[in-house]
Parts: sequence; structure tokens; C-alpha cells
Amino acid sequence: MNALMPASSEAPYHVALDDDEWRLIRSLREIPPSPLRDRMHEVIEALVGFVADPGCPELRAEGVPCSRTLLACGRCRRVLSLLDGMRRRLPRESLRAPR
Repeated sequence: MNALMPASSEAPYHVALDDDEWRLIRSLREIPPSPLRDRMHEVIEALVGFVADPGCPELRAEGVPCSRTLLACGRCRRVLSLLDGMRRRLPRESLRAPR
């Protein structure tokens, strides 16, 4: 298990990360400070927050508010469409997982 220590913290966080999670964290940490990095950070935080709790206002057939991205409500479809558009615009080589 790897220990992560946030820059603003004295104590490390002991969490188990799988290979994909560790690769993502490592690649984020390797990005030098820049306005592009700052904007990416804002977008990733907002996206993670949305995916964790989409808070869809639409009701499912049984009258319960949609709270899962597995259901294809309009709000989730719009975010998926935005992500698909971003994916199409990125150079192919940037879509490969870093090693």
C-alpha cells in the first residue's frame, strides 16, 4: 500500500490504489504548474463531483429522482456528450494510458 501525503498535510493518507488510480495520480502530479493545469483541475473536480452525485432533477418511472449515471437521463447524456466531444478533439496519442 502506498501512502499519499497532500502538500498541505502533515500526516500521510494510507489508501489502497489500483494500478490505474496510481497512474492517474502520478500523471497529475507530474504536470507542471500552468493556467492549463489549473483549468484542468477545476474541470476534473467538477466532473468527479457530478459523477459521484449527478443530482438529476428528472424522475424515473417509479417517481424516484435519478441519482445514478447508469440511467440515461438527459443530464447524464449531456455530460457524456461533452466528454465524447473532448475525446474526439484530443490528439490520438494523448488518449493512450501513460506508462
